[in-house]
Amino acid sequence: MRGRALLTGLLLGLALVAPAAAAAPSLSTSDRLDARRYVAAGTRGYVVGTEAGRFPAMGFHTRGEMGGFWSPPVKLLDGLWFGVNGQWIGPATRFTSQAGYTQMDLPAPAGLQMRRVDFGPDGHRAVLVGLRIRSTGGARSVDVQVDAHSELMNAYPWGETTPSQSTVNGPDSGAFEGGRLVFRDGSFAAAVGTRQAAASAETGPGFRGPQDPAVICPASGEGTPTPPPRCDDTAYGRGSGGKLHYRVNVPAHARTTLWIAVTGSETGSGTAVKEQASVLRDPEALLRRKVAARARLQRFTRLSLPGDRLLQRGVDWSKQNLADSLQAATDLDLRETNAGKNYPPPAGKLARARWIAAGFPDYPWLFATDGEYTAFASVAAGQFAPIKDHLKALRDISEIVNKGSGKVVHEVVSDGTVYFGSNADAGNTDETVKFPSAVALVYRWTGDDRFRDQMYGFSVRNMRYVFDQLDADHDGWPEGAGNVERPGMGEEKLDVTVYAIRGLRDLAYLARSKGDAATYTWAEGRARAMEAAFESAWWLPAVPQHADSLKNPSNEKLMQRHWIGVTPMEAELVRPTGSAQPGLTTRDHAIAALNLREQGCYGNAAGLFHTGSGGCDPAPSSKSDLEIFSLNSAVMAVGEGNYGRLDHGQQQRFTKANRQLQLPAPDEQPGAMPEIAPSPDYGRSILKSFLERASVLQAWGAYGTVWPVVHQQLGVRPDLGFLQLEITPQVPPYQHAIAGRGIRVGDGTVDVVADHRGKRYETRVRNRFRGLRRLALGATLPAGASVRSATFDGRRVRIRTRATNRGLEVLVRTARVLGSHKLVVKAR
Repeated sequence: MRGRALLTGLLLGLALVAPAAAAAPSLSTSDRLDARRYVAAGTRGYVVGTEAGRFPAMGFHTRGEMGGFWSPPVKLLDGLWFGVNGQWIGPATRFTSQAGYTQMDLPAPAGLQMRRVDFGPDGHRAVLVGLRIRSTGGARSVDVQVDAHSELMNAYPWGETTPSQSTVNGPDSGAFEGGRLVFRDGSFAAAVGTRQAAASAETGPGFRGPQDPAVICPASGEGTPTPPPRCDDTAYGRGSGGKLHYRVNVPAHARTTLWIAVTGSETGSGTAVKEQASVLRDPEALLRRKVAARARLQRFTRLSLPGDRLLQRGVDWSKQNLADSLQAATDLDLRETNAGKNYPPPAGKLARARWIAAGFPDYPWLFATDGEYTAFASVAAGQFAPIKDHLKALRDISEIVNKGSGKVVHEVVSDGTVYFGSNADAGNTDETVKFPSAVALVYRWTGDDRFRDQMYGFSVRNMRYVFDQLDADHDGWPEGAGNVERPGMGEEKLDVTVYAIRGLRDLAYLARSKGDAATYTWAEGRARAMEAAFESAWWLPAVPQHADSLKNPSNEKLMQRHWIGVTPMEAELVRPTGSAQPGLTTRDHAIAALNLREQGCYGNAAGLFHTGSGGCDPAPSSKSDLEIFSLNSAVMAVGEGNYGRLDHGQQQRFTKANRQLQLPAPDEQPGAMPEIAPSPDYGRSILKSFLERASVLQAWGAYGTVWPVVHQQLGVRPDLGFLQLEITPQVPPYQHAIAGRGIRVGDGTVDVVADHRGKRYETRVRNRFRGLRRLALGATLPAGASVRSATFDGRRVRIRTRATNRGLEVLVRTARVLGSHKLVVKAR
C-alpha cells in the first residue's frame, strides 16, 4: 500500500505541474501585415511572402528573388494572387501562424467570409494555397480569378557569383494546358491549377494581381543604382504570367475551398503536372495529415514553467520552427565554387539529402555551423531523425568534395553547390571540430549504434585533419577561421580552441563506446594537454575575458569583444567516466567573464551583441558590431546555465531575449524566431527594405530556449551509448517547480518534475525507456552547500556528491530503472 500511495502522489504531482497534453500552438497578428514576412514550408516546397498576402521582391543572395514559391532547388513563382467578382482580394486583415500551416483572414464582398490557407504537404514538391469562401446567407456563385507570375530559377548561382543569374537565368514561357497554367524554362517547369479545369485563362508578361504594373529593382553589385524602398521584381527576373478564371458555387451558410496547387520540377513539365494531380486528389486530407504530424511533435518535451509561461510557449514554437526548417532534395550535383568565384564540373553526385535549413528566405540550405548548434535543440525536442539526416548529408558531401580528408564543408546549396568549405579554403575550422560533438550528442540521446558506426570513421578523420593539417606552428592550438569572420583576428581563434577540446573529448567518448583504444588514448591525451594549458594561454585577467584570438608567432592575446568570448563558459565536456563537466573555464574566471558580458557595452534587453563596444573594460578599443544574432544570445544563455546562473538578469534574460522574438509581439511572423533581433547596428526587420532583411525564421536560435530548459533546468542527461540516464535538475530561483513530460530518450520517454523550496529539493521521474542499465536521480544545490538528509522512494539512502560549475550535484543511482521514483534532498 505504501508503494501505491507513493505512486499516486507522484502521478498527481505530474498532473498538477505538467499538463497531460499540449495544444497545437497558434498565434495571430493584425498589425502592419504588409511589412511582415511569413514562411509556410513543407519538406519539398515552401512559400515566402508578406502576411498581407502580397509578394514584393525580397532577399539578397539573388536580389529580390529569394521569396515566392520554391521547390528546392528550383524557384517556381514570384507570387500568387486572388480576385473575387472582379476585385483583387486583400490585403489581409489578420494573419495566423498555425502548427504546420498559415492562414490569412481576407476582406470579402457582402454576404461572404474569406480566408487563405498556405501549407507545404511534406514529401511533395508542392505548395497548396486554399481560398476558403463561406456564405453567411443563401447559396452564392462566385467568380474567382487567380494570377500567377513565374520565375523558374535555380537556387544557385546567385546575383553576384561567377557566373551570375544575370547570364544564367533564361526567359520563362507560359501556356494554358489541360485546364492549368504551365511555365517552362528549359527543363525547369511549374504547374499552377486546381482539381477542376479553369473556365478560361490568359497568359502574358504580367499577371501580378494588384502588384501590376510591377516596380522593377536593379540587379545588385557595385555601381548599380540604389533600389526604391519596395519592388515587385528585379532585373534578374525573366518570368512569365498567367490568369485562371473559376466559377465557385458556395452553398447556403456553408464553406467551399478552392485549392490551388503550385508544383515544380527540374526534369520537365510532365513531372510537375503529375505531382499536381497527386496533391489535388484530397488537399484537405494532406492538411489534416500535416496537422496530425505536428501534433505528434508536440507530444514530446511538453513543459510546464509556472514562473515563465511565455518561455514555455516559446519552446512549443521552437519545436515547430525546427519542423518548418526540414528540407530535402534529390540528385544533387556536388561542386565546389570557391565562394562563388568558379563553377567547375561536378565532383560527384548525391542521390538524396535531407537537412535542417538554416534560415528563410536567404539561407534555406545545408550549413555545418547552424546544424551543429541546432543539434542541441533537436535532441532536446525529441526530433532525432532530422538531425541525424543533417549530419549524414554533411558527411556525405564533405567526403566527396574534400576527397576523404575529414574537413567538413561549410555551406551547401540545395542543388549540391558547395559555396565554401573545401580543402583549399581557410575555414571554417570550428565546424570540423564541432562535428564529432554533434555525433556524440545524438548518440547519447538515441543510443543508436548504427548511426554512430556510420559517422565514426568520418569523426575520427575530422580531428586528425585539424591537428595534422591546421597547426602549422605546432603549439597545440589549431588555426583557421571560426564563427567570427572579422578583420584583425589572429590565426588561432578562441571558439576553434574551445570546440576542439570538446571535440576531442567527444571523439574519445565515441572511441570508448567502439572499443577503439588507440583513438581514445590519442584524443584524451590531446584534450588533457589543451585543457591544462588553456587558462594561461587565453585568459586576460585585467579585462577579465579570454582572448578572442592568438596571433602567431608569439601567441599574442588579442581581445576584440566578439561573442565567441562566451564559448569557454558555453561548452560542456564529457569526462572519460561519462560525467558531464558544464563549462570549460574555471568557475572564478567564468563568473568574472559572465558578469562583464552582462554589462551594457556587450548587450541590452534584446540579447548579446555580436561584438561589444569599449567602456566596460580596459581592453584596447576595437570596432564594435552591435547586432544581436539569436545565436549569440543562445550561447550566452547556455553559458550562464553551465555556471548555475539561472536568475532574471542571468540565463532568464537571454532565454527571454530569444523568446520575445517569437511572442507575444514579434517584428515579423508570430512564433518564428528570426536570425537577428532588433539591435542598434541592425535596426528592426519590420522597418528595413525586403531586400536587406535577415532571415524571418532561423533554426539555430532554438538552442537558446529548448536546451537551457531541458538539459540545464530539468537536468536531463542521457548517456544511452552506455545505457545510462541521469536527471539532475536545477530550478531557477524565480520558480518553485518546473516539469517536462514526454522528453524523448532513445525509443522511450521520461517525465521530470523538479521542486525547490527553501532547503528542500525534490526530483520526481517517470521513466518509460526499457533499455537502461542504470538510472541516476539528482538535485543541484548551491556551491558550498552541504546535505542534511536524502531519501529515495521514501527510504533514506547514501548519496554521491559532485562539485561542478553549476553547484553541488547530489546523486542517487538505482538499477530499478523503469517506472516512477522520487528523490528528496534536504540541505543544511
